[in-house]
Amino acid sequence: MDDRSSGANGGKPRVKDYMTRDVATVSPDDSVAAVAERIAGSEDHSGFPVCDGRQVEGFVSARDLLLADEHDLIFKVMTSDIIVAHPEMRITDAARVILRSGIERLPVVDDAGNLAGIISNADVIRSQIERATPEKVGKLKRTLESIHGIEATEERRTVSLAELTPTQTKVYTDELEGRSYELENGLAEPLVVIDNAGRQLLADGHHRVKAADRLDIGEMDAYVINLDRRVELGMAETAKKSDLESIDDIEEVDYGHHPLVETTERLQDS
Repeated sequence: MDDRSSGANGGKPRVKDYMTRDVATVSPDDSVAAVAERIAGSEDHSGFPVCDGRQVEGFVSARDLLLADEHDLIFKVMTSDIIVAHPEMRITDAARVILRSGIERLPVVDDAGNLAGIISNADVIRSQIERATPEKVGKLKRTLESIHGIEATEERRTVSLAELTPTQTKVYTDELEGRSYELENGLAEPLVVIDNAGRQLLADGHHRVKAADRLDIGEMDAYVINLDRRVELGMAETAKKSDLESIDDIEEVDYGHHPLVETTERLQDS
């Protein structure tokens, strides 16, 4: 299934939910001097998307202007092959692209190649902080009770990472940078753990625990769902089949090219 068609399913946050829609742009026919003056007079902009109308042609940064003649036009000095994202892209995937590429702002372009907004690394961090909620944990608790006919309680407590059993086989290397940043700055959201009669299964937060392991962090805050008796959970079966026993068993993989990431050159070619 294409990521665009799956956007309405599962409630996953999308780029369109966090991007800035009112974006300042410059024209390909603007002069270097005029754009340099705009950058110098702004506290918020170190560069601008370059648009012909709403069509994205490239991006110009202060660095692009350094060695340019002030009378040159922007289309001569702009970066024309830039990475852009689609509004329906998952925010977590946009985070991977931003962290992997080292850029601060990612223009967001619709199917027609028109500028729809811009997503920044700050927007991505904000979206990640907002993900975990007590309501989300409560929904998981009720689902477990309904499916398995058990009673469960939930609490917030510190858990030892050494005692957690992972239920996800892999994490993306580039996303670990964002999780590390959150941990170092006190921004990381709690884990979600299911205590299945003494066996602690990690339900949500695999990137966070892998990043914590890198930073030699041994304990983390967690929402814990306590089951009144041991039951056969699907995620436990996944862990068993995948030989997942500890954080060390989670594989780190590089994230391949995302289907909703384009460059302006490819957009123009199509």
